[in-house]
Amino acid sequence: MRRYRLLLLAALFLAALPGCGYTFGTPMVQGVRTVHVPVFKSDSFRRNMDYLLTEAVQKEVRTRSGYRLDDAETADTILRGRIVEIRKTPLSENRYDDPRELQLMVGAEVTWIDRRSGQILQQQTFPLGPELSQQASSVSFAPEVGHSLATAQQESATRLASRIVDLLEAPW
Repeated sequence: MRRYRLLLLAALFLAALPGCGYTFGTPMVQGVRTVHVPVFKSDSFRRNMDYLLTEAVQKEVRTRSGYRLDDAETADTILRGRIVEIRKTPLSENRYDDPRELQLMVGAEVTWIDRRSGQILQQQTFPLGPELSQQASSVSFAPEVGHSLATAQQESATRLASRIVDLLEAPW
């Protein structure tokens, strides 16, 4: 009798769960299954950051979201991006004015467009400025201890890609 009650209680809980607004998995925009991510444009003269960021966004879409990557001609939506600024600034210097620790900041602008209707689903700018800690990607690195600009660029691209893919989730 006790087992029957426990089973009935579990069934009632599972039946009430969808009615509470909870869903399993990543919340997705209804009617959208595929996304195309073309190579990000860049206003900067720093090489390969556009490719690093594009690759990081595609990896995040593949691993974290419920969307599938597709070609531009057949995808439901297109996620376009443009790197608006890349800034490398020294945080500390040694007595010979050589940088000991640097900060790499990347700002981008992203637009998610429904290819079928032309409607903008989401648009966001990740600026460099006072609100940097919440918006753009910022990475510190120290060449003296073995860090390089290449590893800082990769980490910055990964962090910014995570924020960009957050835009693909449906609002609650």
